[in-house]
Amino acid sequence: MKIKAKKPAAEKKVVTKATTAKRGRPKSTKKEVTFSIHADAGKAVYVAGEFNGWDPTAQKMAFKKAQGVYVAVIKLEPGTYQYKYVIDGTWCADPENVNAVANDQGTFNSVVVVQ
Repeated sequence: MKIKAKKPAAEKKVVTKATTAKRGRPKSTKKEVTFSIHADAGKAVYVAGEFNGWDPTAQKMAFKKAQGVYVAVIKLEPGTYQYKYVIDGTWCADPENVNAVANDQGTFNSVVVVQ
């Protein structure tokens, strides 16, 4: 009687597919902050602060005729931010915000706290 030698099992090819798991985007912790200031219609009004590198033209504010105010809504991470309004090129603190800190220009910056 002859015994057949077992043939080595054929190597199995392991094929893995590169897949990207569907991961939801991390929930943003940013909050919408509404900045508003009363000013005459037709002005060029912007909000500048730590959140946009103090760029005086980075965030233009929209005029809401019914309320007579300029408004900008900005999404910010929780934290404390200093800001000012720029109206026709003139920087001014928020007249309706009592939270302010002195700056190195000898004036005050308004402060908003986002929680």
